[in-house]
Amino acid sequence: MVPPSDTGASAAEHDYHGHKHPYHLVDPSPWPFIGSVSGFVMAIGAVMYMHAGISWVLILGVVAIMGTMAGWFWEVVKEAEFGGYHNPVVQVGMRYGMVLFIASEVMFFVAWFWAYFNAALFPTEQIAGQWPPPGVQTFDTWDLPFLNTLILLMSGITVTWAHHALRENNRTHFLQGLALTIFLGVCFTGVQAFEYSHAAFGFQDGIYPSTFYMATGFHGFHVLVGTIFLIVCFFRGRAGHFTDQQHFGFEAAAWYWHFVDVVWLFLFVSIYWWGR
Repeated sequence: MVPPSDTGASAAEHDYHGHKHPYHLVDPSPWPFIGSVSGFVMAIGAVMYMHAGISWVLILGVVAIMGTMAGWFWEVVKEAEFGGYHNPVVQVGMRYGMVLFIASEVMFFVAWFWAYFNAALFPTEQIAGQWPPPGVQTFDTWDLPFLNTLILLMSGITVTWAHHALRENNRTHFLQGLALTIFLGVCFTGVQAFEYSHAAFGFQDGIYPSTFYMATGFHGFHVLVGTIFLIVCFFRGRAGHFTDQQHFGFEAAAWYWHFVDVVWLFLFVSIYWWGR
């Protein structure tokens, strides 16, 4: 006999794939182990490349990391799109996970900002107590850095447009906004690469170049990762993935992209403008 409290409940509310709880217990997966080994190989390869000029170990580690990401992400996509495991309760946990991940990224960049401001506010005798140090020719704030600022701000608008279009179930505008965001992300990376190629200082030329390249370089790496994230979402969207009610994969990518935008604004103000 069905209890009275369950007579009006829908099947979806109790479809927990054989479990008596709404949480998704993932099957045993080899990807965490493969990913950790790949990361170790990449780290060893980076050390070998920087100290001995040997690059093949680093390349092997990077390729293994990319393979791990592709395989692991595909498993998650299958859980969401074909397995139906990402119910509202599971999505809440995933949102908390993404928030914590972005918080860890914030602290990562805080370290580089700390290093920059420590050197800038308390210049040592080795750089004659000046910031920027004598002989360092900085970039023009209102040239390429300002152009890249406009590019990233525009990309924040287009990814928000894509998000709102998806929530309104307008897949055409969703894909158009996402394609524009990807294009702007590629443009940002190209402009930054052009800027680096015309820099008047090298990475090993002192404390200013070191802090400059570490902060802006890691941000550029995050833009590259975010662009790949959005490209995956674009092809998933073309394949019919995501709905107006369930699209956490794209939502996480949009959050990450906005985080990259905000970090760049701090970089632009503190390094390119104030730091001159």
